[in-house]
Amino acid sequence: MPDFEKRRDKVRHRIRNSADAILVTNHLNVTYLTGFTGEDSFLLINRDHEMLISDGRFTIQLGEECPGLEVDIRKPGTTVVDRVGSVARKLRLTSLAIESESMTVAQRRRLEDSLPKVALRDTEGVVEGLRMIKDKHEIDATRSAVGVAERAFAVIRAGLRPGQTEKEVADALDHQIRLFGGRCCSFPPIVAVGPRSALPHAVPGPRRIGDDDFTLFDWGADHRLYMSDLTRLVVTGRISRQLQKVYGVVLKAHQRAIAVIRPNAAMHDVDRAARETIAAAGHDKHFRHSVGHGVGLEIHEAPRLAPGQQGLLKAGMIVTVEPGIYLPGWGGIRIEDDVLVTRSGHEVLSSVPTALEECVISV
Repeated sequence: MPDFEKRRDKVRHRIRNSADAILVTNHLNVTYLTGFTGEDSFLLINRDHEMLISDGRFTIQLGEECPGLEVDIRKPGTTVVDRVGSVARKLRLTSLAIESESMTVAQRRRLEDSLPKVALRDTEGVVEGLRMIKDKHEIDATRSAVGVAERAFAVIRAGLRPGQTEKEVADALDHQIRLFGGRCCSFPPIVAVGPRSALPHAVPGPRRIGDDDFTLFDWGADHRLYMSDLTRLVVTGRISRQLQKVYGVVLKAHQRAIAVIRPNAAMHDVDRAARETIAAAGHDKHFRHSVGHGVGLEIHEAPRLAPGQQGLLKAGMIVTVEPGIYLPGWGGIRIEDDVLVTRSGHEVLSSVPTALEECVISV
């Protein structure tokens, strides 16, 4: 069980010099700090206690998911912002930090009207900064999410048959993830045959397995609230010279980027290792995105492994490494794994083989 109280104390520490309290409005940040998984609920944290402001739909759920947490249940017809104003006045706050990336303009204006004597202080990344470093519970949950995704993919890969459409396979993959205990896919899975794989975020459609020599899979599982994110190629035809060459470049870029991952490594250096490898092969214009991102309660969260990112990796971060080359009219190759930054280096959490010869199946 996560230590939610410890997490909330860290939030207090981060805002101690800027505001009397903080209003957490991002629902995933609320989950991270309390364990509550419902929506439309805000968490108010001041210097000596906290209160979750919710509504009657969640009374039982609140008792199950966060017993002992002080809760304010608003009445029907009363907005959550109205209740925040009432609670803040009772606490005699003079300043209140808000999550500027989460609160809407309308909510902020309403809160200002409700609290004319309280200074609202915009903040960014207070909770997200904590979420970048995963604790043991989060690392274990991510391992489970990776495991569910891998088992589901193994079933789908073994059962691929010519004539199945991309959409049929993507839907089956989602179903297998649920059968293995996942809540769902961590994002709509990508199944892209041949030239369609040149679209980094291809939407599965009517193209069929076997219409080309290879199919790209990008998928992940949402399990125990945490996400996984993997990409692999499945070869259903012949390995052409171009496929062998392009795949080899991407695999080398993938391996070189992972080799850079360790505590205090610069985030942009991970991206650079992959980008320079791809550029040296003449494909610099065909790598269209950053090399990776954090995964956790969200499929895309901090940190970012991208050009210009000056931050340093820290033990406990979990990031993707996903270089790719995309050639319009031919197809795209991407290889992606989830990687944990450890105290001494890194650990690749996923285990699906990446060697090209192990991507070949008979259909």
